[in-house]
Amino acid sequence: MNTIQFFGADWCPDCQRAKAYLKENKIDFNFVDVDLDKEATARVEAINNGKRIIPTIIINDKPFTNPDNAILANTLGINKNGRVVLYGANWCPDCQRAKSYLQDNHINFQFIEVDKHDWAAKLVEETNKGKRIIPTIFIDDVAYTNPDNAILKDVLSIGHETEKTVYDSIIVGAGAAGLTASIYIQRDRFNSLILEKKNIGGNAFLTEKIENYPGFTSISGPELTQKMAEQAKTYGAKIETGVSVNAIQKTGTTFSVTTNMGQYESKTIVLALGSTYRKLGIPNEADLIGAGIHFCATCDGAFYRDKEIIVIGGGNSALEEGVFLAKFCKKVTIVNRGTEFTASQTYIEKLPSIKNIETYMNKESVEFIKNEKGNFKGLKIKDVESGETQELYADGAFIFIGLIPNTDSIKDFIQLNEQGFITTTGLAETNVKGIFAAGDCREGAIAQVAAATGEGVLASYGVRQYFS
Repeated sequence: MNTIQFFGADWCPDCQRAKAYLKENKIDFNFVDVDLDKEATARVEAINNGKRIIPTIIINDKPFTNPDNAILANTLGINKNGRVVLYGANWCPDCQRAKSYLQDNHINFQFIEVDKHDWAAKLVEETNKGKRIIPTIFIDDVAYTNPDNAILKDVLSIGHETEKTVYDSIIVGAGAAGLTASIYIQRDRFNSLILEKKNIGGNAFLTEKIENYPGFTSISGPELTQKMAEQAKTYGAKIETGVSVNAIQKTGTTFSVTTNMGQYESKTIVLALGSTYRKLGIPNEADLIGAGIHFCATCDGAFYRDKEIIVIGGGNSALEEGVFLAKFCKKVTIVNRGTEFTASQTYIEKLPSIKNIETYMNKESVEFIKNEKGNFKGLKIKDVESGETQELYADGAFIFIGLIPNTDSIKDFIQLNEQGFITTTGLAETNVKGIFAAGDCREGAIAQVAAATGEGVLASYGVRQYFS
């Protein structure tokens, strides 16, 4: 049978995104939690050259490492007007004709060779009353035996003009800022679409516990942002995940948004692009990312249960995640370049009471160390004052040294400051009239969930003023 083996974990943002997309399109898959199955973990590492990358999805014996929704759509034949699965063979002339027609008209289809899969040949025979006729094409589970191009055109509405939705506002990013902007925009009776590259929640999704959001003494990032998403949908917002924005252009009175999933059109844009984790830029870092070096304790911390890890950084994220990791790791070593932590006093005061946390102050990270097999072994550090170096050995490392705004895709269109943050005036207005910015990507923003919601409100008022 047509099997999809999905290796992932419940805490993994990209796993959540891919699972949601498959379920949304009614595609069955077998989910294997790598946290609970050591054989599955070993298989994932073997597929990815020693790196534990999830999701790893195997579709008809072919592995895909963290495929985005566009790749899943192309591989599995997912289209807006139906899923297309073509059973055939490379030597078959009518199969070639059908494949060419679908490709020429930009229709995704999954091609399954009946010569290579006994179950596929059996399905074709059962569908055609014992005859092995190819191509047999399933469109939304309805079988068509060797359909000509005219039938394909009619069934798939190829060439038919369809009405294109022009949104009042497209919000790029489904973090706290983008979701809040959508809630307010919808309440103002404007229709909005949220486009999110990965999963709902942004960086907040990766936060195991939030203790400084008003109204909640303690709540997880995924739970809080999911509540925001549900509220936005209640007011009529549409959210699409797995959509990467490649370009934004002004076309007359509207904006054209080009993505990996097609084009969208809107009267205004809210850029809630968020940020990504800053890297150290030292030797061996790039080679070991995902294979010993990580940037999210919630995502990857479970891999290091009862093991020793290094945390690099001295701000709120470093100490918060270090304390979290200490709950199940054998030892946590925190390396800070400064003589003092820059984190809030609440986190600093927790450290002395946690026995399995050790700190190294005024130490610069200069190189990640590999063992003889090329795997992670530790970190070389240097004393900032004396220049003396030493090596710290551990099973893995987590880097928390700040964030970089996700503004690369709009740098030629929107004015940025030297650090890459979007410059704004007034009600979060950018240099392009009709485009607004909110959240971590905006100059002067505070990287906190509570602050991000305020940013979303500010941008929504900018949209309201633009229309008025």
